[in-house]
Amino acid sequence: MLKDYLVVSNEVKEALENGKPVVALESTIISHGMPYPQNVETALKVEEIVRQNGAVPATIAIIGGKLKAGLTHDEIEYLGKKAEK
Repeated sequence: MLKDYLVVSNEVKEALENGKPVVALESTIISHGMPYPQNVETALKVEEIVRQNGAVPATIAIIGGKLKAGLTHDEIEYLGKKAEK
C-alpha cells in the first residue's frame, strides 16, 4: 500500500485538508548541492520564506526507504550532514 511508503507530515496534511497552499521543495540542494552547514541553513531559510508568504513548505526526500513530504528540522540536518561524507 502507498501508505507504507509515503509519510506526509502533520503540518502538510493539515494544510492540504484545509485548502492552504503547499510548496513542494526538493532536497537535492541539501544532499548534493552545497556543503554543510550552508546546505541546512539554506533549506531552513527557504522554508521560512515560504511560511512568511502564507504557504506551508513540504521539503521532499527519501529517508529510510520512505518518501517523505514535509521534513522535520532533524531530517534536514540528517541529509545535510550525510552530504559532507
